[in-house]
Parts: sequence; structure tokens; C-alpha cells
Amino acid sequence: MTTPALSFVIPLYRSAETIGAVVREIESLVIEGGHEIILVNDGSGDTTGDVCRALVKAATLRQGSVRPDSPPAGQAVPITLVEHARNFGEHNAVLTGWRHARGAHIVNLDDDGQNPPAEAVRLWRQAKETGLDVVFGHYEVKQHSAWRNFGSWFTNRMTDWALDKPAGFYLSSFRCVTAFVAKQVATHTGPHPYVDGLILQVTQRIGSIDVRHEERQAGASGYTLRRLVRLWLSAWVNFSVLPLRVATVLGLVMAAVGLAALGVLGWLWFKDLGPASGFGWLMGVLLVFCGTQLVLLGLIGEYIGRMFLTVNRRPQSVVREVHRSGAEGGAS
Repeated sequence: MTTPALSFVIPLYRSAETIGAVVREIESLVIEGGHEIILVNDGSGDTTGDVCRALVKAATLRQGSVRPDSPPAGQAVPITLVEHARNFGEHNAVLTGWRHARGAHIVNLDDDGQNPPAEAVRLWRQAKETGLDVVFGHYEVKQHSAWRNFGSWFTNRMTDWALDKPAGFYLSSFRCVTAFVAKQVATHTGPHPYVDGLILQVTQRIGSIDVRHEERQAGASGYTLRRLVRLWLSAWVNFSVLPLRVATVLGLVMAAVGLAALGVLGWLWFKDLGPASGFGWLMGVLLVFCGTQLVLLGLIGEYIGRMFLTVNRRPQSVVREVHRSGAEGGAS
């Protein structure tokens, strides 16, 4: 099989209503050197798998009907469907897609139509023209809810501290990477991957361009507050010891405050003012100290827990089956 110029990798979660239109739009593109589509069904509980298998079957029929002497614009676009055994998360699904992609460049798209495929082609052309390893799409206007926009802003501010990237540089899931970067990043086997952090460990040849962000075609976003919190933890805990250093500084500050409070108590005792003048304040301070200790212990426990899961080789993802258009029997 020849190597296509561009692979479109799309992680899917409950995408039955939207993925058909996205695939058809990608199939209508004319890419110099050809392109392919990699769909990763991340344990969707709806009919996403059935819809995708129908797309693979239709692509197989088109590939069988194209004559060898057909011009490139008339060639069918091959589709690969990778089925996860259960839901593992978007970043895990992206890495699975990268492992099955064959393109010289790989671009990630959302499954809801908010990333126009034509804009993905712009990312690819920018990467080719500049020689950059990664080109991120920077949204001119984001069509997300206010809380989701805040979550994205907060994640980017956190990564300014935790990751080795230019301050203020916008990271997004709409990105084009070279096959070299994808191959290096895909060697990561930890159960809690953060793709942008892994990319920045491989290369600093990154750039961005402004792209359009469309309204969601149907359904609701699968990114809940819980998923965003997990993403924040992966961005911080997986790639930086900064939280531990913050915990150390905070512990020293609290210890100093505790000593100061002890001095105040000694002064109250010396003046024979008794607990009536300071008992409530003292209990408030104790509650603050106890709460801080619990937070710091939880942070340290998060590091230890992730190391435990990694050492015990908790799977990053489990592929149940792979369907490829043009393959005999449709699955492998």
C-alpha cells in the first residue's frame, strides 16, 4: 500500500448523528498525494459503530469500482475503523489512531463537524511550507459554551507553567503533525496520556494559524467537568513536578503561619486572656491547616497512584477489532 500524503484521524464518542457528514466532506477533498481516514470508536454506547462500518463498506465498494487508470481526483478515499473495547478517553483514542495512520502528515479532527476539513488542509499546507513538526489551529471565534471556553483557557494557562512551551501559546486538539512526531509520541504506553505534553517532549518546532470553528452539527459535547479535571491533572501531574514544589512552598508557608499562631496563643496565655477571646479563631486556623494537609496528601497520592497504575501496566487502550475499506471480509 502506498503512503498517503495526509491522514485524517478522528476519535469518536457517540458520533452517530455527525460522523457521516464529516466523512463525506473529507472524501470530497482533493489532496496531492492522496489521503485516508482513520476512525477510532472509543466505546460509544450508541450506533456509532454501525454507522462507521457502513461508511467502511461504502468506501470498499467505491474502491472496487474505481478503474486503475482513473485520475487522482476520482480515487476512493480508504477508511480504517478501529474499535476500542471500552471508553478510554479522547487522548487515548488519538494515540490509537496515530498508530494506524500511514500518512506523511496526520491531522486530528473533532467528530462533531466543528473542525472544517478544509481548515485541516490549511494546517497541512502550513506544515509542509514551513517545515514545522506541528501546526495547531487557533480558533478565531470558539463556538463552545462559556464554561467550556473557560476550561480551555484555564488548561492553556496551566500548561504555560507545566510544559516546555512558549508562554501564551495556544494548544488545541485541532492539530497537524508529521509522521515522525506521531510515531515518537505513539510509543508512550502510560494509561493517562496528554497528547500535547507528549508532543512538546519530542519537538519544539511548533506553530499555529487562525482557523474557523463551526457550530456543532448535532448532539452535545462529551466533555464534562469531570473530563476537564482529568485533563488538567494529566497536563500537570504527568509532565511536571511543579505541583510538588508548590506543595512544598505551601507547606513551609503554613508552617510559618502555624508558628505565628503559636506565638499568639503564648501571648494570650501570658496575658491570662483565656480561650474565650481566641478559641473560635484558633479552631478556624486548625481547620485551614487540616484542609491544606489533606489537599497536599491527595496531590502526593495522585502521583503515587499514577505511578502504581503505570507500573502495573494498566492498558492505555484495548483494540477489539479493526475494519479497513478494501480488505477482504472487512475486518482484521
